[in-house]
Amino acid sequence: MDKVGTYEFLAEPFHCDFSGRLFMGHLGNHMLNAADFHSTDRGFGMQYLMSIQRSWVLSRLAIEMEQMPQQYTRFNVETWVENAMRFFTQRNFRVVGKDGQVYGYGRSVWAMIDTETRQPTDLFAIDNGSLRNWIENEKPCPIDKGGRVRMTDEAQLVHAIDTYYNDVDINGHINSVKYIEHVLDLWPIDWYRTHRIRRIEIAYVAEAHAGDRLSFYREQTADDAYSVRITRSDNTEVARCHVVFI
Repeated sequence: MDKVGTYEFLAEPFHCDFSGRLFMGHLGNHMLNAADFHSTDRGFGMQYLMSIQRSWVLSRLAIEMEQMPQQYTRFNVETWVENAMRFFTQRNFRVVGKDGQVYGYGRSVWAMIDTETRQPTDLFAIDNGSLRNWIENEKPCPIDKGGRVRMTDEAQLVHAIDTYYNDVDINGHINSVKYIEHVLDLWPIDWYRTHRIRRIEIAYVAEAHAGDRLSFYREQTADDAYSVRITRSDNTEVARCHVVFI
């Protein structure tokens, strides 16, 4: 089995925005599904981990796109593990059309947690460290890894929302992609008539759960670049996001 997994997806029309191109949130879901397909095929997927009280949780995600697939377009998400340390692993993505057109790339960092204690666990304790056998560090992923999303006290509260059943994922906390969707809703639809998302990166800091009220603080950091801080009901910061438009 190859170290790089390739999985086909379709830009379904009801997963596309008013421009007829795939929503960023749905692309994020496709990437996370590809990650699970890849890890499951190689023996360290969610289904197995859940049976031993373990689970993958996303720590960071960066997506940089030249273009988004149009509705009805079939495309592949390629994914591979670039690096693995004791508590974190780095996984990359490439989004490529059936004709070879490269739409963009993604980078992610994952941790494995104990589902009882919610604490990080040793990746290499699973199956005698077999994850090492799947590291592919020669396939290029030419986008920036990103870093800490820096913000100041000038960030303004833009929006606050309650969370419900549809916000919660298999790990019992607010779904990683839901944060992205809520962040992108901070701009009105008319903004997206003249701008598109070039890059989005998000770092997850703490968990939020159904019933938590999420508050979104935004500040402009450069021309068409914004940072967003998300806090939950008790004012704990749960995520930071950086969005670059063109």
